[in-house]
Amino acid sequence: MSARTSDNRHVVVVGGGYAGTMAANRLAATDTAAVTLISPTTEFVERIRLHQLAAGTGVATVGYDTLLHAGIERMTAAVENIDTAAHTVLTSTGDVIGYDRMIYAVGSGAGSAPVPGVAEFAHTVSDLDDASRLAAVLADTPARASVVVVGGGLTGVEVAAELAQARDDLGVTLICGAGVVPSAGIRGGASVTRRLRRLGVDLVEHAPVVEVSDTEVVLADGRVISADITVWTAGFAVPDLATRSGLSTDPIGRLRVDETLVSVDDPHVVGAGDAITVAGRELRMSCQAALPLGAQAANTVRASLDGTAADEVDQGFAAQCISLGRTAGTVVATHRDDRPRPIFVGGRAGAVVKEQVCRMTLRWIAGEGRRGGSYSWTKGPRR
Repeated sequence: MSARTSDNRHVVVVGGGYAGTMAANRLAATDTAAVTLISPTTEFVERIRLHQLAAGTGVATVGYDTLLHAGIERMTAAVENIDTAAHTVLTSTGDVIGYDRMIYAVGSGAGSAPVPGVAEFAHTVSDLDDASRLAAVLADTPARASVVVVGGGLTGVEVAAELAQARDDLGVTLICGAGVVPSAGIRGGASVTRRLRRLGVDLVEHAPVVEVSDTEVVLADGRVISADITVWTAGFAVPDLATRSGLSTDPIGRLRVDETLVSVDDPHVVGAGDAITVAGRELRMSCQAALPLGAQAANTVRASLDGTAADEVDQGFAAQCISLGRTAGTVVATHRDDRPRPIFVGGRAGAVVKEQVCRMTLRWIAGEGRRGGSYSWTKGPRR
């Protein structure tokens, strides 16, 4: 395959999630280059709705045709290898695709846990296939069954709350090794805790899990909790594509990029989203980070192709948005460096804000495809 623009510039975007679609749309809509988007899924996956899919309260996919610029060529495949010397990628369908620049936006998934039994007996909601499998299991689960959700972060509390409201015939326990959403601060965490208790969720805090079986979860303090279904939400990992391709990564496999999102190994490779580490900085894995990083990656690619200097990453946060079932939520205002403020919106108002954020996320992506450069984001803290 080759580029299709008059000046023969071709950009391959690896990954069709929040960062990849935003980057592809900005490049195509600004007529920067011919763009090929390679994604392993046939539809765009709204990861921020996967807990709804698992609980049977909503869907988590939308058609790429509703989001992407019409000029983007899309391939359904996984990328098996990146040959940086030849400027090509090898796909799972056997295609070898050349590029002038590549955007690495492969996202993240469930992390492996060094806890016996997790791999064999626990479910996750980290991707479409895992959430769909859990939904099928829950659909066949009888009343009064026990569900244990492990992980007190944003994903864990959303899964526990969604299940508790959707299936009040189940017994739902949430195990929070480090407490209930510590990232939301004291007031935000207290709001989430109140809602979980109203839904009847049993909270177990500050008790790490040391073993999982098909019928129970064992805690470090010796307690044993009955679990007909265990859902593991503690931690995420990234695909090992960069490592397999000989690119520099951090200890968990994220592509190492500089302050302009360019790979520290190859100026033709630009990173975006969950699967990168920006000059050693920690950016929370989230669509709130992925969309701006995708837009900035596109800007960097355009600068590189035009022979101009790229801007450094200017990335900030505005809030942490947590859905707690279909009728409540907690939205915590944050400093631009993602530290929580003692300001939050809870209850039904929180649910409305969270739902609007989910809807606007798709509108921002699609809007960028219609008018390149239209998307803007919260900038980072001043240095």
